Amino acid sequence: MREIKNLSEFNEDEIKKIKKVGIVSCSGEDLPEGTISRLATLEVLLKKRPFDTTTICLPLFIAGGEGDRMFAKNHPTITVDGCEKLCAKKATEKYSGKVACSINVRDFIKDSDEVKNKSNLNDSEKKIVSEVADAISLKVDEILKENNK
Repeated sequence: MREIKNLSEFNEDEIKKIKKVGIVSCSGEDLPEGTISRLATLEVLLKKRPFDTTTICLPLFIAGGEGDRMFAKNHPTITVDGCEKLCAKKATEKYSGKVACSINVRDFIKDSDEVKNKSNLNDSEKKIVSEVADAISLKVDEILKENNK
Protein backbone atom coordinates (compact mmCIF):
# COMPACT_ATOMS: atom_id res chain seq x y z
CA MET A 1 0.00 0.00 0.00
CA ARG A 2 1.28 3.43 -0.87
CA GLU A 3 2.05 6.06 1.73
CA ILE A 4 -0.83 8.39 2.47
CA LYS A 5 0.19 11.95 1.74
CA ASN A 6 -3.02 13.55 0.57
CA LEU A 7 -6.36 11.82 0.88
CA SER A 8 -7.67 13.60 -2.21
CA GLU A 9 -5.38 11.30 -4.26
CA PHE A 10 -7.61 8.32 -3.43
CA ASN A 11 -11.01 7.25 -4.75
CA GLU A 12 -13.75 5.99 -2.42
CA ASP A 13 -12.96 2.29 -2.92
CA GLU A 14 -9.27 2.87 -2.15
CA ILE A 15 -10.14 4.89 0.97
CA LYS A 16 -12.32 2.07 2.31
CA LYS A 17 -9.35 -0.34 2.12
CA ILE A 18 -7.11 1.82 4.29
CA LYS A 19 -6.75 0.36 7.79
CA LYS A 20 -5.97 3.52 9.73
CA VAL A 21 -7.51 5.79 12.31
CA GLY A 22 -7.96 9.42 11.29
CA ILE A 23 -6.97 12.19 13.68
CA VAL A 24 -8.50 15.64 13.31
CA SER A 25 -6.65 18.22 15.38
CA CYS A 26 -7.64 21.67 16.54
CA SER A 27 -6.38 24.40 14.24
CA GLY A 28 -6.71 27.22 16.80
CA GLU A 29 -3.36 28.95 16.52
CA ASP A 30 -4.40 31.69 18.91
CA LEU A 31 -4.69 29.25 21.83
CA PRO A 32 -1.82 27.47 23.58
CA GLU A 33 -4.16 24.49 23.84
CA GLY A 34 -4.41 24.46 20.04
CA THR A 35 -0.63 24.21 19.83
CA ILE A 36 -0.68 21.39 22.38
CA SER A 37 -3.39 19.63 20.35
CA ARG A 38 -1.38 19.81 17.13
CA LEU A 39 1.91 18.78 18.76
CA ALA A 40 0.29 15.80 20.49
CA THR A 41 -1.28 14.74 17.19
CA LEU A 42 2.09 15.04 15.44
CA GLU A 43 3.74 12.95 18.14
CA VAL A 44 1.22 10.18 17.53
CA LEU A 45 1.47 10.44 13.73
CA LEU A 46 5.26 10.52 13.58
CA LYS A 47 6.45 8.57 16.62
CA LYS A 48 3.82 6.61 18.53
CA ARG A 49 1.49 5.16 15.84
CA PRO A 50 2.92 6.14 12.44
CA PHE A 51 1.55 3.08 10.64
CA ASP A 52 -1.88 3.16 12.27
CA THR A 53 -2.88 6.81 11.90
CA THR A 54 -3.33 9.57 9.36
CA THR A 55 -4.16 13.19 9.91
CA ILE A 56 -7.10 15.07 8.53
CA CYS A 57 -6.54 18.78 7.99
CA LEU A 58 -9.36 20.60 9.77
CA PRO A 59 -9.32 23.79 7.63
CA LEU A 60 -9.34 21.74 4.42
CA PHE A 61 -11.99 19.44 5.89
CA ILE A 62 -14.25 22.42 6.67
CA ALA A 63 -13.55 24.03 3.28
CA GLY A 64 -14.79 20.94 1.46
CA GLY A 65 -11.87 18.52 1.19
CA GLU A 66 -13.76 15.55 -0.20
CA GLY A 67 -10.96 13.04 0.35
CA ASP A 68 -10.68 13.98 4.01
CA ARG A 69 -14.45 13.95 4.48
CA MET A 70 -14.75 10.57 2.75
CA PHE A 71 -11.99 9.12 4.91
CA ALA A 72 -13.67 10.32 8.10
CA LYS A 73 -17.00 8.97 6.89
CA ASN A 74 -15.57 5.49 6.24
CA HIS A 75 -13.03 5.17 9.08
CA PRO A 76 -12.87 5.66 12.81
CA THR A 77 -11.80 9.18 13.63
CA ILE A 78 -10.42 10.80 16.77
CA THR A 79 -10.81 14.53 17.24
CA VAL A 80 -8.41 16.49 19.42
CA ASP A 81 -9.79 19.88 20.42
CA GLY A 82 -8.13 22.69 22.34
CA CYS A 83 -11.17 24.22 23.99
CA GLU A 84 -14.83 23.81 24.78
CA LYS A 85 -15.87 25.00 21.30
CA LEU A 86 -14.98 21.49 20.01
CA CYS A 87 -14.53 22.73 16.43
CA ALA A 88 -12.82 19.54 15.24
CA LYS A 89 -15.52 17.30 16.69
CA LYS A 90 -18.42 19.43 15.46
CA ALA A 91 -17.02 19.75 11.94
CA THR A 92 -16.27 16.04 11.70
CA GLU A 93 -19.74 15.09 12.85
CA LYS A 94 -21.36 17.68 10.57
CA TYR A 95 -19.58 16.55 7.41
CA SER A 96 -18.76 12.89 8.01
CA GLY A 97 -20.63 11.42 10.95
CA LYS A 98 -20.04 10.44 14.54
CA VAL A 99 -16.45 10.39 15.77
CA ALA A 100 -14.97 7.32 17.46
CA CYS A 101 -13.46 9.45 20.21
CA SER A 102 -13.25 13.11 21.17
CA ILE A 103 -10.35 14.40 23.25
CA ASN A 104 -10.21 17.91 24.73
CA VAL A 105 -6.78 19.21 25.73
CA ARG A 106 -8.34 21.24 28.54
CA ASP A 107 -9.25 17.98 30.29
CA PHE A 108 -5.49 17.39 30.75
CA ILE A 109 -4.73 20.77 32.29
CA LYS A 110 -4.64 20.86 36.06
CA ASP A 111 -5.31 24.00 38.07
CA SER A 112 -1.60 24.18 38.92
CA ASP A 113 -0.58 24.14 35.23
CA GLU A 114 0.08 27.46 33.60
CA VAL A 115 -0.62 27.11 29.90
CA LYS A 116 0.31 30.29 28.09
CA ASN A 117 2.84 29.57 25.35
CA LYS A 118 1.88 29.20 21.70
CA SER A 119 5.47 28.39 20.81
CA ASN A 120 8.54 27.44 22.84
CA LEU A 121 6.52 25.37 25.28
CA ASN A 122 7.61 25.16 28.90
CA ASP A 123 8.15 21.84 30.70
CA SER A 124 4.58 21.76 32.04
CA GLU A 125 3.14 22.30 28.57
CA LYS A 126 5.44 19.65 27.06
CA LYS A 127 4.21 17.22 29.71
CA ILE A 128 0.62 17.92 28.68
CA VAL A 129 1.56 17.28 25.02
CA SER A 130 2.94 13.90 26.06
CA GLU A 131 -0.14 13.04 28.14
CA VAL A 132 -2.50 13.95 25.30
CA ALA A 133 -0.38 11.96 22.82
CA ASP A 134 -0.51 8.95 25.15
CA ALA A 135 -4.31 9.26 25.39
CA ILE A 136 -4.64 9.46 21.60
CA SER A 137 -2.37 6.41 21.18
CA LEU A 138 -4.40 4.42 23.68
CA LYS A 139 -7.61 5.25 21.82
CA VAL A 140 -6.01 4.28 18.49
CA ASP A 141 -5.08 0.89 19.97
CA GLU A 142 -8.60 0.38 21.37
CA ILE A 143 -10.24 1.32 18.08
CA LEU A 144 -8.00 -0.94 15.98
CA LYS A 145 -8.45 -3.84 18.40
CA GLU A 146 -12.23 -3.42 18.26
CA ASN A 147 -12.24 -3.15 14.46
CA ASN A 148 -10.12 -6.28 14.04
CA LYS A 149 -12.53 -8.55 15.95
